[in-house]
Amino acid sequence: MNNLIKKWNDLSLVKRIIVGLIIGIILALTIPEKAKPIVILGSLFVGALKAIAPMLVFFLVMSAISQHKSGHKTNMKSILVLYLIGTFLAGLIAVIASFIFPIRITLPGGPGTENLTPPGGVVEVLKSLLLNIVENPVKALYNANYIGILSWAVILGIALRNAASSTKTIISNVSDALSEVVRLIINFAPLGIMGLVFESIATNGIESLFSYGQLLILLVGTMLFVALVLNPIIVFLYIHQNPYPLVFKCLKDSGITAFFTRSSAANIPVNMNLCERLGLDKDTYSVSIPLGATINMAGAAVTISVLTLAAVNTLGIKVDIPTAFILSILSAISACGASGVAGGSLLLIPLACSLFGIPNDIAMKVVGVGFIVGVIQDSCETALNSSTDVLFTATAEFAKWRKNGKKIPF
Repeated sequence: MNNLIKKWNDLSLVKRIIVGLIIGIILALTIPEKAKPIVILGSLFVGALKAIAPMLVFFLVMSAISQHKSGHKTNMKSILVLYLIGTFLAGLIAVIASFIFPIRITLPGGPGTENLTPPGGVVEVLKSLLLNIVENPVKALYNANYIGILSWAVILGIALRNAASSTKTIISNVSDALSEVVRLIINFAPLGIMGLVFESIATNGIESLFSYGQLLILLVGTMLFVALVLNPIIVFLYIHQNPYPLVFKCLKDSGITAFFTRSSAANIPVNMNLCERLGLDKDTYSVSIPLGATINMAGAAVTISVLTLAAVNTLGIKVDIPTAFILSILSAISACGASGVAGGSLLLIPLACSLFGIPNDIAMKVVGVGFIVGVIQDSCETALNSSTDVLFTATAEFAKWRKNGKKIPF
């Protein structure tokens, strides 16, 4: 038994996750009723990640800023530019793809959408985003409001820069302890993903997705294009060398877990762990990763654009090029306000539909379609969103390394 455990631990985390994935699929297809108790493994894994992430972000950011050495520059400006450009271009590509491959959808009554209230406009989205900044810090931690957590961590970090070294050491020790807890939780990823994939297949099945096959192909195909074509081009323009080793590293080590957790917020500890292994600047990634989980939403921009234009095509509304371009901008801005939880982008679809005069009751039926295909769409969206957080953080860092003559490890 000891030898078996040793061999298991000697395998890389990705290989162990693949084993868990395969076992979950086999159990879901063969003995779904008898294996039902393993669902708890997925819930425990996601719950543990969501529980540790707010505290990790709070103490990591506070510690990094309180101990920040004057003259040490971070890459936050470059990362923010990458986040915004990437999200806008993803929305634009989704619009172009929807023009090339126009999709019509059947609009059922939206399952579970009756009690949902979409935002009334872009101003409301931005207002909500700004109010989150000044939310009570205890409430921000409780609700996993990462914009609020970041703002208070930055403020306290600045205030503690003149504190006694013993105080800074305590904060740093708490931050290191939380990072160690994260590593422990991540080691249970194979079991967690086994439970998640089992639940997904056993509960939803594949049959329910067939009627929306074309829509799914367009959504997933566009996201793959962004991940494998657009993002590598952006990375190449910054680091001037083959971007694919870094792209595939981020997709493998971040995208796989994000695909199954379906939550950018839950994947924050995974991304921070990956940034540490890549040797990135802790002062930078401790801020950029939780910020990216909130505003870097290329997958959300794709979802909003594709589903909105599917509704437009279904209703026979003509769209000119200027309006389509405005939709790209609107989807990018809306995506920045999307919640970093499963299905967070879907409630922003009525906002985009209003651009074309589509009534709210029809738009909510489109949201219903989103929930139907969400088992695949939302997983792919989160994998793209979360892996890109690390990709762009690393890109900004490696661009700085190249400028200073330091070798990039890819």
